[in-house]
Amino acid sequence: MAAICPLPGTPDLPTLRSKLHGLLRFLRDALPISNAHTVDFYTESVWQELVDMPPETVLATLRKSAAEPSAARPLLGAEAGSGFTALPKVFCETSQKLLNVEAFALVAKHYSVQTLGICTPFEELLTALRENRKQRVGQTMKAIEFMNMKKSHEVQAMSELICSIADHYGLKQVIDVGSGKGYLSSFLSLKYGLKVYGIDSSNINTHGAKERNRKLKKHWKLYHIQSRGDASELPFKMAEEIKLKKKIKCKADFEEVCNDSPANQEKMSASGVLPNTSGSAVSNIRKQMENLRVQPLEEENLCLENAFSLIDFLPVNAVEPASSSQVRNREMSEASTGRRSMTSESSESSIYSPVTSFIKADSELHDIIKDLEDCLMVGLHTCGDLAANTLRIFTSKSEVKGVCSVGCCYHLLSEEFEGQHKECTQENWGFPMCHYLKKESWCCGRNARMAACLALERVTLGQGLPTESLFYRAVLQNIIKDYYGIAKCDRHVGKIYSKCSSFLDYVKMSLKKLGLDESKLPEEIIMEYFKKYKPRMNELEAFNMLKVVLAPCIETLILLDRLCYLKEQEDVAWAALVKLFDPVKSPRCYAVVALKRQH
Repeated sequence: MAAICPLPGTPDLPTLRSKLHGLLRFLRDALPISNAHTVDFYTESVWQELVDMPPETVLATLRKSAAEPSAARPLLGAEAGSGFTALPKVFCETSQKLLNVEAFALVAKHYSVQTLGICTPFEELLTALRENRKQRVGQTMKAIEFMNMKKSHEVQAMSELICSIADHYGLKQVIDVGSGKGYLSSFLSLKYGLKVYGIDSSNINTHGAKERNRKLKKHWKLYHIQSRGDASELPFKMAEEIKLKKKIKCKADFEEVCNDSPANQEKMSASGVLPNTSGSAVSNIRKQMENLRVQPLEEENLCLENAFSLIDFLPVNAVEPASSSQVRNREMSEASTGRRSMTSESSESSIYSPVTSFIKADSELHDIIKDLEDCLMVGLHTCGDLAANTLRIFTSKSEVKGVCSVGCCYHLLSEEFEGQHKECTQENWGFPMCHYLKKESWCCGRNARMAACLALERVTLGQGLPTESLFYRAVLQNIIKDYYGIAKCDRHVGKIYSKCSSFLDYVKMSLKKLGLDESKLPEEIIMEYFKKYKPRMNELEAFNMLKVVLAPCIETLILLDRLCYLKEQEDVAWAALVKLFDPVKSPRCYAVVALKRQH
């Protein structure tokens, strides 16, 4: 096993608990804002109940706060070391209404992951993991987008970290839980030569990933025939190889994967194999092929967006080093390069195996993977409890030596202390996981967890919330309450706003979808509601902005819970939060990374 190199220092458990203490102090007063449902905004007079200032003041202050750098205004009275002192006065002690929106924004910003100082820099971790490995200088695979921009950004960053951990531990097997269509799994196996098991609960996803990978491996094998040839001559040899070897069959197979005809797109979308393709990707790949001095294939035969690019199939010695202006030059370890060369020579063996299975905290990996060996467990945007169960499997199974998990869909987490589930016999809850929050019997609530998914960075850059559609729904709820006597509507209207030309059209379509008699409601009455609440739409806008500002605090709570849980385990040698992605491209950007002790 690889020698242990010093990894970056991370906050110890007492420090993390101290930060949790301060965060809980703030959230006890702030959570009612996140837990208020937009649908009930007017029926329950949410603004009047929770905020004690005009909406214009709130919006102006929040815009000013968003324009300031995170470190521009230090939070006075926040915790120092392991101690804790009083926070600025934000809420009224008697009414619990929000009094000071400037202090609210300041405290919320302080309790984000980045500002709390609990995050380990990505580049620093990569450097430490590679410290005991000889580096290849000047040769690196070009970062080619073979998916949409968001997914490509996520997969390339995460796979680089996973490969570095595997090299550090001397591991070859990776288990990708919640693997979906297999984007991460395919990239880890084809580019890095790792043996990957992609486990997903959906048989449709598994079948689609398996079929897609089979076709990609066929071309992978074809391109690697020339792996021992001169790199400068390889593109020409590959072009001739494609022309001379079963050109018609190869063309048919290639079209089956990548054809952008409407009929084929519909077929692929239905099977869950490939989403719709994009014309912009054609020009991107055409430019890449011109750079390699290869005559481009016909447009319908190119791998389009969400399919592998030609260069991704090349062996390592066929790719020229990228210039600094094209892509960041990251060094590749010899261990990773060796795996890729070995994969080129033994492409007959399957190094990516999609598996259908529902993963729980007590799942037996040996029942799912017959040749289970020492491995890493990873997950890219694992939904709800799956993220928590991934960490529990890591801590309980001796074969799993490391974990790298990026969670999402916090609203799907099960909470142990939400409504006191008397009839439920569940043992492993999604939240909380750590002893500290269990002792506090802490509960966020579904609406607050839903609010944690809001993307502050995107909203700050002008990608705002759909205020008008939320406003329509809130006014509709008042109509339903007043004219149909339904205070709480269990059925969902769904995403029909984009299909409507006006508020009148929206109400009629919604009532029909909810199964309510629209004939008993004259158009004049509908428009009276619209005119009555239109001047108060800024209340809803301001309130939703408060939710957005608070969102990182709730996400911090969930991530701290997971990190503390790992720190509590005796066999875990190192655990950290790592910011893997650009939050504008991918709002759920934090990975929980942990490694076990090497005996």
